[in-house]
Amino acid sequence: MKTERNVPAEMRDGTILRADIFRPNGRGPYPVLVMRTPYNKKGRRFERYVDAGYIVVCQDARGRFQSDGEWESFVRFDTHDAEDGYDTVEWAAKLPGSTGKVGTFGSSYNAFLQWRTASLRPPSLVAMAAISITAKYTDLEGPGAIRLGRRLKWWFTSMTPDLRRKHGREGNHSKAAALRQWNAGDGKKWLNFLPWSDLPQEAFEEETEAVQHWMRHPHFDPWQLDADARNTAVPNFDILGWYDHCNGDMAMFQEIRSNGRTKTARHDSQLIVGPWSHHARGQAGYGNIRFGSKASFDLDAAQIRWFDYWLKGKRNGVDADSPVRIFIMGDNQWRDEAEWPPKRAESFALNLTSSGNANTPRGDGQLTAEKASPAAADSYVYDPRKPVPSLHGPALFTIPTDQRPLSKRKDILVYQTEPLTERIEVTGNPVVEFHAESSAADTDFFVRLIDVAPNGMARDVSLGMVRARYRNGLDKPRLLKPGQIVKYTIRMGPTANAFRPGHRIRLDISSSDFPNYDRNHNTAVDQNSDAELVSATQTIHHGGRRSSRILLPRVPNEAT
Repeated sequence: MKTERNVPAEMRDGTILRADIFRPNGRGPYPVLVMRTPYNKKGRRFERYVDAGYIVVCQDARGRFQSDGEWESFVRFDTHDAEDGYDTVEWAAKLPGSTGKVGTFGSSYNAFLQWRTASLRPPSLVAMAAISITAKYTDLEGPGAIRLGRRLKWWFTSMTPDLRRKHGREGNHSKAAALRQWNAGDGKKWLNFLPWSDLPQEAFEEETEAVQHWMRHPHFDPWQLDADARNTAVPNFDILGWYDHCNGDMAMFQEIRSNGRTKTARHDSQLIVGPWSHHARGQAGYGNIRFGSKASFDLDAAQIRWFDYWLKGKRNGVDADSPVRIFIMGDNQWRDEAEWPPKRAESFALNLTSSGNANTPRGDGQLTAEKASPAAADSYVYDPRKPVPSLHGPALFTIPTDQRPLSKRKDILVYQTEPLTERIEVTGNPVVEFHAESSAADTDFFVRLIDVAPNGMARDVSLGMVRARYRNGLDKPRLLKPGQIVKYTIRMGPTANAFRPGHRIRLDISSSDFPNYDRNHNTAVDQNSDAELVSATQTIHHGGRRSSRILLPRVPNEAT
């Protein structure tokens, strides 16, 4: 492999961006794969792609590391991302030894930059593998909430050190140094900092104004990547995880398949979804949760196969692949689908019922298919000073977790079925409809679908939440009247899980998941500009005239 470092490319406005170029030792010519990243190209390795016969270009995005200009983060509405991507693709197509055919690849922010690029339809772009990114910034965060742990740690360790270095300011100038500082205690300090609008400049550096603007206007969406998908003319290969906070309800896949610019974009884009998190795609297990050997997945091999078909014309069967391939948890098997979500899924209702003591798994909360039940209610106190903790560990990324460590908390209501006598497959987005009252003018409700095994393992399957003031939409905030009973509808995250015979289907209801999400203060003021924390009494009503239920997208069992 031949390597060239910091090769300059001039953008249309004269700004110089720099890339490392990795070439096969042969004579070529070769197609080119382009990755544009704000995360530092230094140290990245692409031997498998080069060995497979590709020239790989890895470029620092504008204003990042070795590239010139000022960085414009994804919370800004106006950036150079699309134009820089277009210019880079066309520059890469003309590199010595290139066939002139270009593909783009990369996940997360690198995928965001691909969609921006594709929207301008550079002539040399043939295919892309934009993996794991949501359509809207409001999907990346919560509906009016902030994914606090992930977002703040991301800024502190990944983005601001290089901004300080570039502007000659004191403080950590590398991700490694910032991560050591975070783990040494600063992480706890930042996660508990209140209010967010008073965070010092070192938290966001040059992007402080843009971040604060979004906090003041949480219904604004600076991304609108769904519009980029509609303008995209080439097919995309997406790989997601059921526990990936960036799966975005598979909206990017659905958008390009339905409304892509060309027949090729609409017909040939593909999606694979496994039992993975954002940063562990292809992994077969997490701690004491295992999904079997079939969950292991070689992402590099899958992408090389994809590009071999589109950039080299190899007849390797990519064109015959199903557009959707999903991993059914519980069964721990892969299955091909014609679309997402599966149209054959039928809504299956389980109703919440209890005798008024659904707190903890040892309470009397039940999920039952019977509709008629007497009116009852369950209550708990949500104290934002003692929130329900996220169980994802120090990485602060959502992963499948065993919920048993929370089994003694009285501020979680638990409703569950009797052990199942038949397999029930839930594939799609569960929906929870429930009636609740709060003593607060604003609060949060979280719902979590859980698969309880006969040995007691309680693996989370899907999560959803609502911030009460935004229950009618982010652009229609409306405070609660304390004590008023309100009906809420929460569309949970996508999943594919087979609840096996002997297992229980369980629904947990609480008011916090910290620091996965920021804490609702239970006050009427702006959550991001006030530090007061107040306890709230929450009551979930069910039965009688105020039925509460979970609607499961049930896929019928195949006849045997």
